[in-house]
Amino acid sequence: MQTEHLSLYYGSKPAFKDVSLQIQAGSITALIGPSGCGKTSFLTCLNRLVELTPNCKVSGRIRLGDSDVQALDAISLRRRVGMLFQKPNPFPLSIVRNLEFPLQEHGVSRRDEIDCRIEDALRDVGLWHEVKDRLKAPAFSLSGGQQQRLCLARALALKPEVLLMDEPCSALDPLSSEVVEDLIASLRGRFTLLVVTHNLAQAKRIADDVALFWVADEAGQLIEFGSATQIFESPQHALTAAYISGRRG
Repeated sequence: MQTEHLSLYYGSKPAFKDVSLQIQAGSITALIGPSGCGKTSFLTCLNRLVELTPNCKVSGRIRLGDSDVQALDAISLRRRVGMLFQKPNPFPLSIVRNLEFPLQEHGVSRRDEIDCRIEDALRDVGLWHEVKDRLKAPAFSLSGGQQQRLCLARALALKPEVLLMDEPCSALDPLSSEVVEDLIASLRGRFTLLVVTHNLAQAKRIADDVALFWVADEAGQLIEFGSATQIFESPQHALTAAYISGRRG
């Protein structure tokens, strides 16, 4: 996935400006930086969820493989580019319907394929053995960590190319956070992942590449992008060095 001179405005206020970023297929890229610097707004541009916000304006280009994201149908785009939010957001349905519903909405109709995809997705997130005997129970009967894994399974069942994750562990207890973090790392190579996180230790543990966003001239900007090793061990920008050392941000 690639952005070229991407900018986003809410009305006349810029969320971020002129972000050009090349995301390698199969990699995990962490987006770091202080609150309000445009990380989540950038993420929601990539699958055009930002279009649901009134008075927003996007300029620049986003490419998914060889396709211009703006030229794609929004529904099919969001199947290819899934998203996991900060707080678990299961549908107010049963566990199994949380996975059946999006599959059916995206045209998967054969019962055997639906069942196979559901089991595979639940196995991928380590939930199958925990819920296989109570698939018709309400999704809200699950713990917070289980709900977040269910939401991840819901995205995986659609077989996306890219997964966007907005602070996926921040609403979880430490044990649940560790489980979800390990799951994210296990998806490396199978999916392209972009993860917004304020947890620098987490970014260092899971990311192949890291992008630092900052507010400059009243707009979010990409300050530095590089491998996790380079960003954490030999940052090139003074702001990056100050942020990762705790002197700024």
